[in-house]
Amino acid sequence: MTAVRVHHYAVDPAGLEQLLARRTELIAGIRSGFPGLQETRLTRLDDGTYQDVWRWETAELRDAAIAASAAFPPVAQTLALTHDATVQNGDIIDER
Repeated sequence: MTAVRVHHYAVDPAGLEQLLARRTELIAGIRSGFPGLQETRLTRLDDGTYQDVWRWETAELRDAAIAASAAFPPVAQTLALTHDATVQNGDIIDER
C-alpha cells in the first residue's frame, strides 16, 4: 500500500529560498540512499504555512528512511529553517 509522510510547518519568508535549496539536497540524498520515494510535493497554504507531502511505495520503505534520517545532516539543516512543525504518517486508501 502506498504510504505518505505529511509535514506541516512555517518558514520565515527570508529563509524560504534557503529552505528550497536544502530541501532539494535532502530529497536527492534520500533518493540516492533509500528506495521507494515516489514523489514529494510542497504546497504553500492560504495561511502562509507549508504542507510537504512525501509519497512512498510502502510504509516499510518510508519507515526505514525515517529511522536512518537522524544520521543524515541535511535533515537537521532543513528542519532548522522551519518552525511550528508537525508530522503525520498515513496510508493512501483511495485515489481517483
